[in-house]
Amino acid sequence: MFFSVIIPTYNRLPILQKCLQGLAQQQIAKPVEGYEVIVIDDGSNDGTWDWLTRYQQQMPQLRCFRQQNAGPAAARNLGLDEAKGDTIVFIDSDLVVTDSFLQAHSNALTGGFAKLGHQRLFTYGAVINTCNFENPTAEPYKVTDFSAAYFATGNVAIPRHLLDKVGHFDTRFKQYGWEDLELGVRLKKIGVKLIKCPEAVGYHWNPAFSLERLPALIERERQRAKTGVLFYQKHPTWEVRFMIQMTPAHRALWGLLSWGGYWNEQRLSGLLQWLIERGRSQLALEIARIFLNWYHVQAVRDAYRQQHPQTA
Repeated sequence: MFFSVIIPTYNRLPILQKCLQGLAQQQIAKPVEGYEVIVIDDGSNDGTWDWLTRYQQQMPQLRCFRQQNAGPAAARNLGLDEAKGDTIVFIDSDLVVTDSFLQAHSNALTGGFAKLGHQRLFTYGAVINTCNFENPTAEPYKVTDFSAAYFATGNVAIPRHLLDKVGHFDTRFKQYGWEDLELGVRLKKIGVKLIKCPEAVGYHWNPAFSLERLPALIERERQRAKTGVLFYQKHPTWEVRFMIQMTPAHRALWGLLSWGGYWNEQRLSGLLQWLIERGRSQLALEIARIFLNWYHVQAVRDAYRQQHPQTA
């Protein structure tokens, strides 16, 4: 088993450095024969490429490629084109792992092969969210870290032949969101099984929530809505409608909780700042998710109507 770890990155140099430091220290044993780390710089302008070209001299497993900004789907596809491994690991560039990360995925894969009697499976590691930049791996697991996703590229390992069978990422997903879950739908259709692998832990770093981040978070929800509609156009099922929150139930839920958008970033800014100043930035973010989700369901409706004006 030879791993190719594929990491797209865009303007995330400080946390990318921690990400690669963790991957440079992997402790591996049979059946892992070795691993490579492929970083695709998706047009960063923060010095990422210059640093990568220097760091390659210190990390023999590292191979770096660069493209004009085209989004994570195109970046991961470039990584797949260049990968030498028979087993692919996808992580994000803001994920920090422990030294047993790859071995944990290997153990879960080989155990799954033996149990199921075939190789139509992939392993999904745990992702723990943290805003602790200095020591991200000290973060404990929280209820809010639970994910019900089937296939998400934040932390998965998969035999390469399965990706070759279903096709790679759809490069029409240029904006934020859904390109990995869309690939997951194609994997599920051919009967690929998910094996949970909580021992392969990744610590997903984000800066602590602040009011200054709200415009970017709102814009991200609008982008995610547009790509969500593309996701639904490719797979027009109720499962996808539920994932992208394009249902009457979601509109009713977030409309009720936000009073139809009355409770928004302007009216809640005082409460959010009060919580942030008292060290409760995570609680402030969870409250902000109420109006963020309201913006999202509205943007989904608007994006769908733009594509289907006869329904307006």
